[in-house]
Amino acid sequence: MRKAINYFSKFELALWITSVLLITVSFLAFDRTNYLTLCASLIGVTSLIFCAKGNPVGQIFMIIFSLLYGVISYGFSYYGEMITYLGMTMPMAVFSLISWLKNPYKGKKSEVKVSKLKNSEKIIISVLTVLVTTLFYFILSYFNTANILPSTVSVTTSFAAATLTFRRSPYFALVYAMNDVVLIVLWVLASMSEPRYISVVVCFVAFFFNDVYCFVNWQKMKRRQK
Repeated sequence: MRKAINYFSKFELALWITSVLLITVSFLAFDRTNYLTLCASLIGVTSLIFCAKGNPVGQIFMIIFSLLYGVISYGFSYYGEMITYLGMTMPMAVFSLISWLKNPYKGKKSEVKVSKLKNSEKIIISVLTVLVTTLFYFILSYFNTANILPSTVSVTTSFAAATLTFRRSPYFALVYAMNDVVLIVLWVLASMSEPRYISVVVCFVAFFFNDVYCFVNWQKMKRRQK
């Protein structure tokens, strides 16, 4: 416990504790039944604070979160979210875990080496993102996915972010923050018919601030590593 406290800065601990409290309070206020949602949210926000440090442990938590979030999405017929997280985000988190473990900064397993994308990689990622988005739009249409347009945009941002995570680019966190905004919209729409999903909205609001901090800290890591 002492090592964990010393590992994170005071701001990081405050950010994590505040996120945990917000998620827990919103769950007790609006849900109180679906403990799977609470569990997924707490695991997800814990994943982000480790990812902000460039620690591969964050990817392990992300794998677990993706599995739980896929189940939650299935419950509200958000098949796009389910397919995205189970079929894309979770496998990419596995690949990212391997990539982060293979590329430690100066042999330090708790911090990944930040990478800079080549122009050719940027083009490839952009093209692949467009292709995946187009493919998923038709898949989601086939399954009569609820709120298909924001669900499709979520696929776009999720794929781009997952790919950037694998490539160890600081911009993965910025794209995930964009994805959080899309997910906030999706679950606000869901909460209009099921108020208990307000707790999921609060979860992704917390995720948004954690992802923004993650991007800022990775930029600092990049400058320090140089």
